[in-house]
Amino acid sequence: MTASSVLTDLHEREQIAQVSDLSALDDHLTTAPRVVYSGFDPTAPSLHIGNLVPLLALKRFQEHGHRPIVLIGGATGLIGDPSGKEAERALNTRERVSEWVALCKEQVFKYFDDSGSNALKVVDNLEWSEDFKLVDFLRDIGKYFSVNAMVQRDSVRTRLEREGSGISFTEFSYMLLQANDYLELARRHDCSIQIGGSDQWGNIVSGSDLVRRALQRPAYALTLKLLTKNDGSKFGKTAAGTVWLDAELTSPYSFYQYWFNIADSEIGNALHTFSAKTTSERTELIAQSLERPEARLAQKAIAQELTRLVHGESALQATQRITDALFGGSIADLTMTDLGQLWQDGLARAELSDNVPLSVALCDTKLAQSRSAARRLLDSGGVSVNGTPVKDVNFELHRADALFGEFHLLRRGRKSWGIARHLS
Repeated sequence: MTASSVLTDLHEREQIAQVSDLSALDDHLTTAPRVVYSGFDPTAPSLHIGNLVPLLALKRFQEHGHRPIVLIGGATGLIGDPSGKEAERALNTRERVSEWVALCKEQVFKYFDDSGSNALKVVDNLEWSEDFKLVDFLRDIGKYFSVNAMVQRDSVRTRLEREGSGISFTEFSYMLLQANDYLELARRHDCSIQIGGSDQWGNIVSGSDLVRRALQRPAYALTLKLLTKNDGSKFGKTAAGTVWLDAELTSPYSFYQYWFNIADSEIGNALHTFSAKTTSERTELIAQSLERPEARLAQKAIAQELTRLVHGESALQATQRITDALFGGSIADLTMTDLGQLWQDGLARAELSDNVPLSVALCDTKLAQSRSAARRLLDSGGVSVNGTPVKDVNFELHRADALFGEFHLLRRGRKSWGIARHLS
């Protein structure tokens, strides 16, 4: 690979999984600015941190002078990609998918430069798919596809081989729709490269083959390694669920804490994949973290960088303020919005009417296993409410004493926290 190629950057980040023709793609990228795209189906009202892998890879292409296209699948989202799924997806309504398309479109612009000749372009494949005539589609697109080859794709074969599973014609057709997206972008915008996760290899190769056969021009496929934890579980999944990019679904505080709590054995891959730091900066930071694992230097760096990128500087300051307050500072520094983040998903929580015994709230927030255990904690002096130690086993939580008239922060010992809120 040439020194100036974006492929060098992705290679140094250890991100490349598969490439259709590495040498030819490298020449293609270094001889002129190119158009590269990645697609995202709207399966929820927000993208998630797994989607950051191809999004930030697209950003690397833009930084090297190429033009990125983000495709939001308003059409393919109505069908459902069988890749990586053990059973048929539930079909969402057109209205819901349309709403999710709009929300996902809004999210992607913050990651890219939207000016100049290589400005980001965002498209919806419903634009060209909605008015398909079935016979025309089968004649013009279907003729290029061998069913024999299609059933050998991993996304299809694994479903066919799984007992009691199978695949509907609806999901079987997904590959043709995605391939046609590549063809349309090649025609409309001279797109010649598609990137995606390694589980998309079959779909992406089908698209590049279609472009080459239908238009007689080069088309390339590149996939990125899927991040998984050491136990094989999906990266970006927690006990509470998916880590979303929307602050209303995953608060900036919980987003920050996710990155800060990445295991030492996994932080190197995360840093190479997500950080904008140079190769030498990343390597040095990983080395420093190995020397002083207790300082969590790499975790703190990636948590700060990505929280700033996804949620902005003010949100990062809020997460750091909350973190400092819970783990060493004063809760008097917390704002109403900060407490709202903790209530949303930051801490175990309890809903209160007025005059609720503290022992009940301790149980509801899992800080105590039982009322009797809660009373023992109180008697031993191991509990504080809003920063004030409480030893009275009959202590009650009143709205008049709540922070901002709503919240009580409960602490057991030094590091175990819960939050209680008076409901209107």
